[in-house]
Amino acid sequence: MEQKNLTCAFLTLGCKVNAYETDAMTQQFRSAGYRIGSFEEKADIYVVNTCTVTSIADRKSRQMLHRAKKTNPEAIVVAAGCYVNAAAEKLLADAAVDLVIGNHEKNQIVSLVEAYLADHSQMRFSNDVLKEREYETLVIADAGEKTRAYIKIQDGCNQFCTYCIIPYARGRIRSRNADEVVTEVTDLVAKGYKEVVLTGIHLSSYGRDKQEEDALLSLILRLCKIDGLMRIRLGSLEPRIITEQFVSALKDEEKFCPHFHLSLQSGCLETLKRMNRHYTPEEYLEKCQMLREAWIDPAITTDVIVGFPGETEEEFETTKAFLREAAFSQMHIFKYSRREGTKAAVMPNQVLEPVKNERSAELISLENEMRKHYMERFIGTTQKVLFEEPVEVDGVTYLVGHNERYLRIGVPFEEGLEGEVRSVLVRNFLGEEILLGSYGANS
Repeated sequence: MEQKNLTCAFLTLGCKVNAYETDAMTQQFRSAGYRIGSFEEKADIYVVNTCTVTSIADRKSRQMLHRAKKTNPEAIVVAAGCYVNAAAEKLLADAAVDLVIGNHEKNQIVSLVEAYLADHSQMRFSNDVLKEREYETLVIADAGEKTRAYIKIQDGCNQFCTYCIIPYARGRIRSRNADEVVTEVTDLVAKGYKEVVLTGIHLSSYGRDKQEEDALLSLILRLCKIDGLMRIRLGSLEPRIITEQFVSALKDEEKFCPHFHLSLQSGCLETLKRMNRHYTPEEYLEKCQMLREAWIDPAITTDVIVGFPGETEEEFETTKAFLREAAFSQMHIFKYSRREGTKAAVMPNQVLEPVKNERSAELISLENEMRKHYMERFIGTTQKVLFEEPVEVDGVTYLVGHNERYLRIGVPFEEGLEGEVRSVLVRNFLGEEILLGSYGANS
């Protein structure tokens, strides 16, 4: 096969960091002269950017690799990313996989694939990611979404929570050069992007590998000065990043979105200790209060794990009461998934699956209640909405976007609004997760 006649297709599993890296790898192949095709169709090269955050993610990664080979048995199937670093030997033994590429080699993917094309011998280029100390340079010139770009600025994690395999798949913390980030965002804004979301494996650690304690805050303030950029949003944060200095510096920045995803996992101190989380429930609430004093109705969202090893009924009820007190605008509820290679996997008193199901259902019900209560606060208010896409509800087309607090708000469809920010009067609910508003003459 000649390079110029080859079609390459990509599939991303997992987080926004993976999505950013897939965009960067796609760009590398496009720049090298390859055609970019759909993963659902026949291609010459398939790249699956894998995830390994849970055992379910592992299984999904294997399924997608096998699906690619089934779609075109003659294709080169490349496994890239986190599952490679967690289970390279399994992938090397998998007949559906031709080439495995670790997390620290995605910026070399074209040359690695072309080396395979030269002699068709299965090769592994996966480095020992735990030894890596330099940030792997990846850059995007475009993003999948038309209005919002996710920008990776950090990799790795030093936390080693007892349930998590990611530090072993991603390595230690490594931070991207701030000048590179500013340049990339400036270029994306010039292409029409109105909003950027800063992401990383452990975003709160940005700059700490370089002994720069306030690096994230400094970067945000630099981005606020970019002409044409309208919104800056942050990915998942650790509670400790919320300080008086952080809040004071950002509360009056119009471009900074008061939307904070503060990782929690449990509202019970004993459970947090077993998880090796480095804060108390009381400290967490203090951070929430700090945010609410600085912004009106900030969106505070979180993740919660139910059924962690040793979680008693009393501990679960303590978490449930804490969630009510914290009054989150949205929660992502996960049942604990036993992950081979982590400390939690061998802990005693593993919670039975039916109990996890029951607790998960309780918290999902609570989440629905809390999210609706938060959304109701915005009925009758005027919100600035960045319009993104048409959505059909009950046979009627609406144009839907997000406000600064990441609430979805829709208006009757109107041509020419996509990618624009407009003031919208919120009138009611359009659905369980969308508010209905009016714009222009209908306001």
